[in-house]
Amino acid sequence: MDEANSTLSRVRGRVTSADGTRIAYERYGDGPPVILVGGALGTAAAERPLAGLLASRFSVVAYDRRGRGGSGDTGPYAVGREIDDLAALAAEAGGDVAVHGTSSGGALALAAAAAGLPIAQLSVFEPPYATDAGGREGFAARGRRLVALLDEGRHEEALELFLSDAAAPGAPAGPAGPAGWPRLAEVAHTLAYDHAVLGDGVVPEGLLGSVDARVLVVDGGFSPAWTREAAQAVAAALPRGRHRTLTGQTHLVAPHVLAPVLAEFFVEE
Repeated sequence: MDEANSTLSRVRGRVTSADGTRIAYERYGDGPPVILVGGALGTAAAERPLAGLLASRFSVVAYDRRGRGGSGDTGPYAVGREIDDLAALAAEAGGDVAVHGTSSGGALALAAAAAGLPIAQLSVFEPPYATDAGGREGFAARGRRLVALLDEGRHEEALELFLSDAAAPGAPAGPAGPAGWPRLAEVAHTLAYDHAVLGDGVVPEGLLGSVDARVLVVDGGFSPAWTREAAQAVAAALPRGRHRTLTGQTHLVAPHVLAPVLAEFFVEE
């Protein structure tokens, strides 16, 4: 461990992934291990409110996904490398872990569980898949445009494209606002990673069918209809999936509403 902070009993550290990439994390509290996987443009700092609420019952790990914050980034990108990152964090945390993933972070967590990572319980909030297979072409077209902009160094335009598509099926939602624009621009290159995590953008029923862990799929009652339809479809495709809607919540779910739901689920036998 590199550094401790008495506020929320935060401990900072790094693990080394299979390809040598150093992944930075923050850990809070003591108890059974829980790893938080952020969505598009998110960092460990964005997970601090939820981590703090869970820290009274769990040892909570929030981390900077590769290419963000204090973590490194080894190319070429592959979803398997991000799964390896999560595997390294799980090993550091002590083996069988509970995992919660938000938006595209939920899609990554589901892929990791399908790949056989030691995930005992898994929760995901609004993984941004589409339920209509006809959306594949549009999703692929957005991805090509996004990658082209990033390859040309036009990060602000890539951000604008991403945020303008955030309400479309298969396009993950992210934070916006002028105050946060410089920070978002710093990690804009990772938008291509989140696009890759979603595969072809449609609920991956085959992949989900191979997930052995118990999975809670959560959505917000005020989220768009396509988001809630996707959450229900994901839960139905999982062998041990269940679905829950949080009344009055949107994609920017309130941590104090989500935390007790996760805590209850993670301690179930």
